[in-house]
Amino acid sequence: MDFIDLKRQQKRIKTQLDVNIQKVLAHGQYIMGPEGKELEGKLAAYVGAKHAIGCGSGTDALLMALMALEIGPGDAVFTPPFTFIATAEVVSLLGATPVFVDIDPQTFNIDPAKLDLAIQAVKANNPSIHPLPKALPAPPVGEGKGEGAGLRPSGIIPVDLFGLPADYDAIDTIAKNHNLFVIEDAAQSFGAEYKDKKTCSFGHIACTSFFPAKPLGCYGDGGMCFTNDATLAQKLDSIRVHGQGIDKYNNIRIGINGRLDTLQAAILLAKFDIFPEEIDLRQGVAQRYTQALSSRPGISTPVIPAGYKSAWAQYSILVESETRRTALINKLKKADIPTAIYYPKPLHMQTAYAGLGYKKGNFPNSESCAERIFSLPMHPYLNIQDQNKISQELA
Repeated sequence: MDFIDLKRQQKRIKTQLDVNIQKVLAHGQYIMGPEGKELEGKLAAYVGAKHAIGCGSGTDALLMALMALEIGPGDAVFTPPFTFIATAEVVSLLGATPVFVDIDPQTFNIDPAKLDLAIQAVKANNPSIHPLPKALPAPPVGEGKGEGAGLRPSGIIPVDLFGLPADYDAIDTIAKNHNLFVIEDAAQSFGAEYKDKKTCSFGHIACTSFFPAKPLGCYGDGGMCFTNDATLAQKLDSIRVHGQGIDKYNNIRIGINGRLDTLQAAILLAKFDIFPEEIDLRQGVAQRYTQALSSRPGISTPVIPAGYKSAWAQYSILVESETRRTALINKLKKADIPTAIYYPKPLHMQTAYAGLGYKKGNFPNSESCAERIFSLPMHPYLNIQDQNKISQELA
């Protein structure tokens, strides 16, 4: 049994995959070829965004978004610690400071109430309101109040964890109240919906990933930014090609090598033909899991609030303790059933972020989930027999 079965999908679309790949090999435009533009147009229309900019990875997408918004030293960017490091890593790469905000224990997404407190805490430089990083920079001349002040609340990166959108109505209200940008980290949620709107249509810029394991994944790395702002779209287009202007040897800003390979775009076009159906199939797989497991003592199944639709990048359950998790994972392993833990250590407890001075207990929901969560096999082609076997082993 595969945790994510890409072989069945490939077999289903092999004819179209071969056609698309041969087209690229024939025209030879391996970088920024026509398939890239075609993909951008189709995905922009799908999510309801005016502009789509393909790039080299989901991490590149986040980095490009922050660069387009001119984030740098002194800027505070609010994001959850219960996510993959890329979300915060790009903030640090630009010299800005990630300020972590705990998650809602049911949705695993950033808690809007705690987000508002974190923003207030940074503005007041008061960690009694909300945990703050310890090493704040010195304030710019004429800015900041109090010892160690100087961080400017600048933006929010909510994460649509496991495919479930964050609470964008609440987040957008907070962002407007504090004049902050929002970057939607939709690396796991392409195809999901929030109140009848597709993910990748929220915030100033939305970013997704085409890593092979994602709901829409290529056969390598790839990503995309979405925005309704023409000026931001132009900046993103420039940034992904070394900050180019009228041509690649006319550089008007600092950029990166963040282009999406044409072969990966061609593969994604073949996959996108069946993607809406696959999203529907994922709903069925998730429903069967929930029906089988929701009444099991000591197991908490995912919560999908009214008006939300998950892309089900993962199906993650919570158990009562780390000991119980280990026992169940070992039991499943003996039955040749793969599992994964997303994520075993929150970002504020990672060595890479030790310098921020956060401590165990600062974000209890993230820490508790990290100790108790694990994910079951999830893909559109998971059959009922395999699901029944998984459910039986979890008894």
